[in-house]
Amino acid sequence: MSTLAAGIKPFPLVRPKYILFTILAFMLLYVIVHDESFLVHPKDPMWQHYQPFKWWLLPHGIAGACALLLGPMQFSDRLRNRFRRFHRVAGRIYVAGVFVAAPLGVYIQYFEERMGDPRSFSIAAAVDAALWMTTTGIALAFILKGQVQEHRRWMTRSFAVALVFLEGRVVGGVTGWENLDVHASETIVWACLAFSILSADLVLAWQELDRKRSVSLQRRSVPL
Repeated sequence: MSTLAAGIKPFPLVRPKYILFTILAFMLLYVIVHDESFLVHPKDPMWQHYQPFKWWLLPHGIAGACALLLGPMQFSDRLRNRFRRFHRVAGRIYVAGVFVAAPLGVYIQYFEERMGDPRSFSIAAAVDAALWMTTTGIALAFILKGQVQEHRRWMTRSFAVALVFLEGRVVGGVTGWENLDVHASETIVWACLAFSILSADLVLAWQELDRKRSVSLQRRSVPL
């Protein structure tokens, strides 16, 4: 009986985390090509739109890019165990990126409002920024107290909110809703924001179930 149980081992072909990060990589690539390609074209008409706040857009973009690129690294067990110092430095940069990009995003949307966008879109940007900073701040508070598991949970929620930037652009571009009007784009943002924390908690619940399953299999493999 114990021999049979010892042979029962989880054997996932591909870890769900890697599938998720692959999807995120494709989303990032899509956004770079579809939405941000104007950055390498000085004569692109989009520069005229961004002209009033272009110097605010620069630190916002850099800080946001750092958060999006460094965020996934915070969830790598291998990287965290082998390069603890890099993990801590990357985490600090992520936190700094959040607290720079989020308020600047609200300020930029304020410029957009003066150029014709509705006040409701500015409210959506403010809620997004507040939720991003709050989840990140709680994650930071937990790690400063040495509560690693709670820190990881809140970092998961923080990064889920960060992904609203990508999700909104991918949904708008793939569906074509971005070509309707600003209210359609605003609806996409609200929808992505509403599901951000829920999606993070679903991921956390899945990880907890997988952990319990692994522990159960390990106990069954112990010879009686």
